[in-house]
Amino acid sequence: MPVLVMKFGGTSVATLDRIRRAAKRVGVEVSKGYDVIVIVSAMSGKTNELVGWVNETSPLYDAREYDAVVSSGENVTAGLMALTLQEMDVPARSWQGWQVPVKTTAAHSSARIEEIPPANIMAKFGEGMKVAVVAGFQGVSPEGRITTLGRGGSDTTAVAFAAAFDAERCDIYTDVDGVYTTDPRVSAKARKLDKIAFEEMLELASLGAKVLQTRSVELAMRYKVKLRVLSSFEEQSDEAGTLVCDEEEIMESNVVSGVAFSRDEAKMTLVSVADRPGIAAAIFTALSEGGVNVDMIVQNISEEGRTDMTWSCPVDQIKRAEAAMDAAKASGEINFHELIADTDVAKVSVVGIGMRSHTGVAAKMFQVLSNEGINIKVITTSEIKISVLIDRKYLELAVQALHDAFELDKVA
Repeated sequence: MPVLVMKFGGTSVATLDRIRRAAKRVGVEVSKGYDVIVIVSAMSGKTNELVGWVNETSPLYDAREYDAVVSSGENVTAGLMALTLQEMDVPARSWQGWQVPVKTTAAHSSARIEEIPPANIMAKFGEGMKVAVVAGFQGVSPEGRITTLGRGGSDTTAVAFAAAFDAERCDIYTDVDGVYTTDPRVSAKARKLDKIAFEEMLELASLGAKVLQTRSVELAMRYKVKLRVLSSFEEQSDEAGTLVCDEEEIMESNVVSGVAFSRDEAKMTLVSVADRPGIAAAIFTALSEGGVNVDMIVQNISEEGRTDMTWSCPVDQIKRAEAAMDAAKASGEINFHELIADTDVAKVSVVGIGMRSHTGVAAKMFQVLSNEGINIKVITTSEIKISVLIDRKYLELAVQALHDAFELDKVA
């Protein structure tokens, strides 16, 4: 039988009624002749509750025990989903990560999947099981301990299973009905996309779009897994949701496919650092070792052998950046006057594979922002995206203006 992977997020399994609704969707796919692998998240809010208990019990916790606790939410959902399917006379059973097994690295709370041997589940399919309900977000380390994949890890679990079992498709059920040209809460003109290329989705996910976890899109692109994003709260058709697929499968698309944004950005400037070979390597090696995810980088013009170095990073990593720079200064590796953090900024990006073959996108973007009186603080580009850092108070205005200027409410 062909295999289909279906993933249900926390809001889709938040109550027993929602689990029943999700189970009915699974039953429909079974009736079409599929063997189904269902990946489930913990019930909405449950993981946060478990994390809170760990932090209250042991602020400096053992990461192995943290994983043992927070992974339990998915186990509960998997068992309840299997029971619900059994009540519908659908042959199903639950699987925890170690039972599959989902083999991961030993990096507790941020493990990476290394291998998913299909033999155990395929053997059960051969014996008549129609649905394997797998607890997402978790696996087992080489030492035999439970591991977790980081927040949003159930998306990654689903794509990894689709790749390992050569699934026909991987359906991600969530609380939105697809991928939009921008956040509908910011622009009323946001339009749902029927299809989007892997590269575009990867950029949007990494730039602030919360629909899919970045690592799941990376996996899907690497293994050519067809992804479909759907709502678990609306009636479905074969054309429902948004299909994330190869660029070649999209006949026509707008030059720009979407506008992404992130409010949780900080602009950090290292003032008056020596302008010499190797200084950039010293700065960003220290930041990397300090666990700081640097995005945009700008080096200002040098004067009298000194320069300023500016970068952006998530707001919650400011203290890590300050600690890394203080340590580098104390060791004599880097000498600078001060480190200034500006937390009143936001990142706005336009993304589109059409930018490869069309000129003038940057000029148009900058002109639109200028017309609205929005000053650009930092710019960074790639082959299919342009990102700018602006004052946070202009975020909604910038998103709406760019969405209108690139006519994203219209189909190409």
